[in-house]
Amino acid sequence: MSAADLDLVKSQADALFSRKRLFAVGLPGVILAYFVYIFFAFDLPGLAQRANWDNAVTLASDSWSYKTHVTRENGSGEMEYAVEGERKGAYPDGQRPDWVTGDDVITVDLGGGTLVRLLPDRRTEVEIPEFGLIKAQAEGREITTNLTGDLPDWISASSRRVGITTPEGRVTITGSKTEVFNYFPGWELFWFTFDSPYHGHGFGEILFGDRIDPDRGNIAGAVSDWWNNAMWRHRDVAWAIGETILMAFLGTMGAAMLALPLSFMAAKRFAPVMLIRAATRRLFDFVRGVDALIWTVVLARAFGPGPLTGTLAILITDTGTFGKIFSEALENVDQKQIEGISSTGAKPLQRYRFGVIPQIVPILLAQILYFLESNTRSATIIGAITGGGIGLMLTQAIQTQKDWEEVAYYIVLIVGMVMVMDSLSGWLRGKLIGRSD
Repeated sequence: MSAADLDLVKSQADALFSRKRLFAVGLPGVILAYFVYIFFAFDLPGLAQRANWDNAVTLASDSWSYKTHVTRENGSGEMEYAVEGERKGAYPDGQRPDWVTGDDVITVDLGGGTLVRLLPDRRTEVEIPEFGLIKAQAEGREITTNLTGDLPDWISASSRRVGITTPEGRVTITGSKTEVFNYFPGWELFWFTFDSPYHGHGFGEILFGDRIDPDRGNIAGAVSDWWNNAMWRHRDVAWAIGETILMAFLGTMGAAMLALPLSFMAAKRFAPVMLIRAATRRLFDFVRGVDALIWTVVLARAFGPGPLTGTLAILITDTGTFGKIFSEALENVDQKQIEGISSTGAKPLQRYRFGVIPQIVPILLAQILYFLESNTRSATIIGAITGGGIGLMLTQAIQTQKDWEEVAYYIVLIVGMVMVMDSLSGWLRGKLIGRSD
């Protein structure tokens, strides 16, 4: 090898190493620059300052716990006891929680030594260990207290409202009423409400004990009361889940039935006229280019809210997606199988039926089952817009800003529904297409 060749090889090697060093340094630099851009573009420092972690902790705790309200109308002195403060969860007349005692002076034991006393003449006392006794007097719309000086963060006091938040519970005092909130883990009244004769009875007693309701058998009566639970609305939830699955099923299957014949018009091997292929492909691009949520809003103006609107939105979007997938599958079919069917004298439709469709059936079924599973999730969001399905109930529970345990309940059901659909679609895929060992 001559000196000139050696110089050439050396220069090429140096250039190669230079490119590798540039790539090794440049790629991390580009990634770092991208993260710096995100840091400022999304205002992460301001986001961290605005984040209220106390609210996040409260929201998380509300999802797995419930609160019981003890409310006194300061004007009339009337007392109310209710789970979550709802009429549907109100204690019957003459009943109240066992941690509430007294008649003239009602004492609420929040635990941990924290006591709230509701005294006559619209007076309230809150005894908190390691802090002392807080006295409040409601006079018209004004509140007077013995609180002075700098107050801790968990106490807010003004002339119109006093709020005290402790780990054991919360107290709110205004001119019109005094409210005490006591928190407990679990989902209270999930099985039976106070008006059910089965409330307070264990499952063993219901299954094997004496008849509780003289007019009904224990199992039949318990199932009926649970199914018609006015607070948790199990019957409405089951119906909503059925609507969600129905939207996903009808939308997916309808899209597949529309897309299959249209996909032949978009495949070059089956539609030699370029104008027809181009028009069909642009149609697929248009309907799948607009997200299903946008179609939901548009269709809601035409058909109004309801499951039909959600079904049509899924159908339109998936028709474009299925059309593209099916047409690509048709482009790759084996011509020899079609020729073998043609040699028997089969007509065009018979060639398609016995020479083409069997080849693409595994792809069709796999994609349809996958989209059915995916659309089950999408139908939840679409239902929140169209006013149908479990998505609507989830949105309503979120909007109340108080029923976070119901939000958690609906989310658990949605996740369970998706898991069931995933298992079902996998089982069907194995039965219809087969599994590889």
